Amino acid sequence: MGTFINLGNEAFQRIRNSEYVDKSGLIAIVNKTLFTRQSFSCITRCRRFGKSMAAEMLCAYYDHSCDSRGLFQDLEIAHHPSFEQHLNKYPVIYLDMTSFVSRFHEEDIVKIIDRKLLADVLLAYPEHKANEDDDLMDCLIGIAEKTGQRFIFIIDEWDAICREFKPNTPAMDRYVNWLRRMFKDVSATRVFAGTYMTGILPIKKYKTESALNNFQEYSMVEPGDMGAFFGFTKNEVRMLAQRHGADFEELEKWYDGYQIGDEPSMFNPNSVMQAVTRRRCKSYWASTGAFDAVAHYIQMNFDGLKDDIIKMVAGERVKVNTTKFQNDISVIRNRDDVLTVLIHLGYLSYNWVKSECYIPNYEVAGEMRNAVEETNWTNLINTLKQSEQLLQATLDGDAEAVARGVDAAHDENTSILSYNNENSLACVLSIAYYYARNDYIIHRELATGKGFADLVLIPRKNVNSPAIVLELKYDKNADGAIEQIHRRQYPDKVVQYTSDLLLVGINYDRAAKAHECKIERIGG
Repeated sequence: MGTFINLGNEAFQRIRNSEYVDKSGLIAIVNKTLFTRQSFSCITRCRRFGKSMAAEMLCAYYDHSCDSRGLFQDLEIAHHPSFEQHLNKYPVIYLDMTSFVSRFHEEDIVKIIDRKLLADVLLAYPEHKANEDDDLMDCLIGIAEKTGQRFIFIIDEWDAICREFKPNTPAMDRYVNWLRRMFKDVSATRVFAGTYMTGILPIKKYKTESALNNFQEYSMVEPGDMGAFFGFTKNEVRMLAQRHGADFEELEKWYDGYQIGDEPSMFNPNSVMQAVTRRRCKSYWASTGAFDAVAHYIQMNFDGLKDDIIKMVAGERVKVNTTKFQNDISVIRNRDDVLTVLIHLGYLSYNWVKSECYIPNYEVAGEMRNAVEETNWTNLINTLKQSEQLLQATLDGDAEAVARGVDAAHDENTSILSYNNENSLACVLSIAYYYARNDYIIHRELATGKGFADLVLIPRKNVNSPAIVLELKYDKNADGAIEQIHRRQYPDKVVQYTSDLLLVGINYDRAAKAHECKIERIGG
């Protein structure tokens, strides 16, 4: 066993000794790429989404220095036709880039990496004699030619240099050139059966092209057929909830909401495991990276960025163009780049069909709110703090207090919300009722009865509060809003959740620049 080559399967043994959700189907996808033009893969996803676990699983499966059959025989991959073909058949080089960036900060870190890997390979192949000026790739070419063996190269946190080193240092370009030397050289296919890199950021672009355009890339934006392996699926979380006696709906509220490619409902795997083992749903996000980094991005003075962040805090979705980002966090040129970074970091989810991003769940919403509170957005911070009072006024049936609260929220968000249409007012109310997300599932334009209610708040499980149906009018009257709720039978859909309802009609008078409110209770 070396330091970087033929590490065996001990790391995956530790994973199997713990509670493990079977993601071995990933191996079948990687197997399909071996010895093909698609054999160079870069799979990137946000922190705590299982990157290192997948890399250690692949090491255990491919490494010819150990017998891993027992670790996989009860997993999905054992039933795949390619299982026997590639099980423990290759010398595997495993490089964890974080072990280098935490120790070496010199600009010649790339030379240090190459030298240490070269020394370890030579120890594993003492019969191979390297020339004085040989680098790692020279050595691997010579070994492959003499032995006929092909290597598997796995790099974990491949982008650690990109993220941890100061912007505009030569180390980044030197590192990319080293990767090109290793994997884009004409000899690469003669040396490697396959290469698997994982990290947070996709491969850096130079102009519009990836620095390693022979790599097949899979990311939070473009996961391809890897989406199901990026997080936990709904069925996997249900299984964990049943096993641990956990409340699935609470897990769903806190950690669901990621759309990754064609997978519509993905959970943060680390947070789910923390919650079921500690028997408590809370934010486990803080350990994945400080929210002050997010505050840094969202305060960038790009047109429309602040507006978009406020809308997403309110539960809205915004358009984003992810194609121009250079995959370099030191090169942020516009609001689309900021939003794309936040997608890769996991603070936003991305719907590729509609090119929209949004805050995925309650856990991340809380961290985003923490980030907003680190900014100087005083008006929004005040609105969020007043949100609790607005909800209480609604539950108390205090129509005048609700009207005043909506007035304040509208005034404080005039930078993004025009006074000229009902959709803008609905967005204001989404912000104003932000606090309600603690106890309610909030729906914009929910299909109810014979139409779409503007805003519906349905109490979460074990919350003893009435549902709230809000109808919005512009230059009409609050009585008309209540009448429309009845005429279009909006309550008929909501009573399946609870018979205790509050009907709230809100009208905005353009001339007076003021809101009026009427509240009616049904049941209760």
